[in-house]
Amino acid sequence: MSSHDSSQTVEATVRRVPRFGVFMGIGVVLGIIAAGILTMMGSFEPSEAAGVVYPPGQVFGFLLLWTVPIGFALASVVALILERLARRHDHVVTVEHETIIEND
Repeated sequence: MSSHDSSQTVEATVRRVPRFGVFMGIGVVLGIIAAGILTMMGSFEPSEAAGVVYPPGQVFGFLLLWTVPIGFALASVVALILERLARRHDHVVTVEHETIIEND
């Protein structure tokens, strides 16, 4: 069994970036919380225009249609801003890249 080793020194850029999925998930959760708060703050009196009373579940569902995408978008923008700020702290490092090939 013989092996062949090759080594190469290269430069690489290292930086910390936010995890976009985590930020988007937090935005969705905050949107759900906002919809719940807005639902509880609303009055459940008959509508002046239609004369009907909308149940809390229906109001919550309608508010989810607005607050979840808004929370998702705002959290995504925050993640993008943090990613741009992280570019300022890039580090260039020298790394050794090794390739080991073993023949069976």
